[in-house]
Amino acid sequence: MSPSEPRSATSATTASPASRRGGTSSPWDSEESREFLQERLRTLFGLVAIMASALFIGSWVIGLLWDPQSLDHGLPIQPWAMFHLGGIAVAATVWLATRRSPLPAEVLRVVEAAGVFFLSMAMIGRAASLPVSLRPDLMAALALFALLLYRAAIVPSEPRRTRLLGIAAVATLPFMTYGIYARAGRTDLPSAWAYTAFAFLFAALAVVLSTTISRVIYGLRQTVKEARRLGPYTLVTKIGEGGMGAVYRAQHALLKRPTAVKILPPERAGEMDLARFEREVQMTSLLTSPHTVSIYDYGRTPDGLFYYAMEFLDGIDLNELVRRDGPMHPGRVVRVLRQVCDALGEAHRAGLIHRDVKPANILLTERGGRSDHAKVVDFGLVKSVSGGAGGKTADDVVLGTPYYMAPETLRAPDKIDARSDLYCLGATAYFLLTGKPVFEGPSADVFASLLRDDPIPPSQRLGRPLPAALEALVLATLAKSPDERPESVEAFEEALAVCDGVPPWTDADAAAWWRSRRPLIQPARAGQATESRTLAVGRESAGPAA
Repeated sequence: MSPSEPRSATSATTASPASRRGGTSSPWDSEESREFLQERLRTLFGLVAIMASALFIGSWVIGLLWDPQSLDHGLPIQPWAMFHLGGIAVAATVWLATRRSPLPAEVLRVVEAAGVFFLSMAMIGRAASLPVSLRPDLMAALALFALLLYRAAIVPSEPRRTRLLGIAAVATLPFMTYGIYARAGRTDLPSAWAYTAFAFLFAALAVVLSTTISRVIYGLRQTVKEARRLGPYTLVTKIGEGGMGAVYRAQHALLKRPTAVKILPPERAGEMDLARFEREVQMTSLLTSPHTVSIYDYGRTPDGLFYYAMEFLDGIDLNELVRRDGPMHPGRVVRVLRQVCDALGEAHRAGLIHRDVKPANILLTERGGRSDHAKVVDFGLVKSVSGGAGGKTADDVVLGTPYYMAPETLRAPDKIDARSDLYCLGATAYFLLTGKPVFEGPSADVFASLLRDDPIPPSQRLGRPLPAALEALVLATLAKSPDERPESVEAFEEALAVCDGVPPWTDADAAAWWRSRRPLIQPARAGQATESRTLAVGRESAGPAA
């Protein structure tokens, strides 16, 4: 299906790989669900270990205060203490296993089942070691009741699995109860069968209540998961938000390629905004430059939510790069700008103007084994210079980011052309070379300087020399009059290619930079959280917006 053919989210839904194989897909198939399961198991067993440890210490303290002669003051070698320490060891072991490296979902579920079972055995063994006068059956029943209900509330699980784990955990309780009271042989107590019936009812109640809790929580999680599904795409996490919509990392039901989904927010879903959003998709999908973000698909949900899917860019935008590393190497700036010229040149030849070229809308990634591959994103303000219905979307409104806005955008926003993108690209180059925008301050001051002031030369702003030819070329793109700028991005690219005195930035230099900085850039394909935020389509710059 071509991007120009809207499709309904309902008709786009397809079977999962597991269902195509004739099996049932697991709720923990996705990486996000697996991480969630591991985090919940870590929480469950960590808290159990803490509470069991506190109870163990409390039992010794209370016992010593109540009857100093009843407890051994040396090592805790009494049977009840051994069982209690065994339960602590089980919980601590599972906690340690789930807090380190990621574990497969199948392993996590086995670890969970083993942990719950051995914890229940430790609880029953501890209770069985107590004298009959302390009602060991009641102690065991209460402990198992708390464990099963706590697990059901913490760990989202299929009701059937919760029921089976619960039955396995409480199965020995009636047998333990009968054995204790049958051996006691006390005529002043009810029969062993009476206590056994009580234990059986209590165990059944624990299984029923924990299963009910799981059914409610699991159902709510599935409802949320369904609400986050758009056609064949399931939203995973928000990775950016701009004036024309929010962007989410998403998973396709069948394809494994990383995907980003952009959604028009409901409050912006008016006729004009929806037309502009749809136009962005249609126009961007016509562009085939390797330095333009690729559009995969788009559609509308039955309730009218408009979205489109695009390639997921696991890199860093230039605004964030300069914020972290400072001004860029002049050779690297030239290398990046030439790639951006390729993307803008194709758009301009197709009669499209980006109108929001800025560092935050240029991402560096690694593609095809090469580093520093530039991608131009966020065509949300794209304008067609050929007119037509698509070009009537509030063209007389000032749109863009003040730090990188061309002067004619303020003077005559309906008269802008491809040379306005060239000014934005020059302002971007200025920022990359100096680490600062051409003009700084509140929006009103930036607007005033944009119309009247000449830029300070980049070398003067930086405080050290820059290649003279490159500096002159950048200043030429920042001319107030479009006629005084290079005539096109192609001409600008050609001038960049022959700039004298620019030290080269080689493939080896780029590869070395990425090797040293990759730990600071979130590996988007794995969806891991690190110091750096994942930077993808739709990011807004830190500067003031128009």
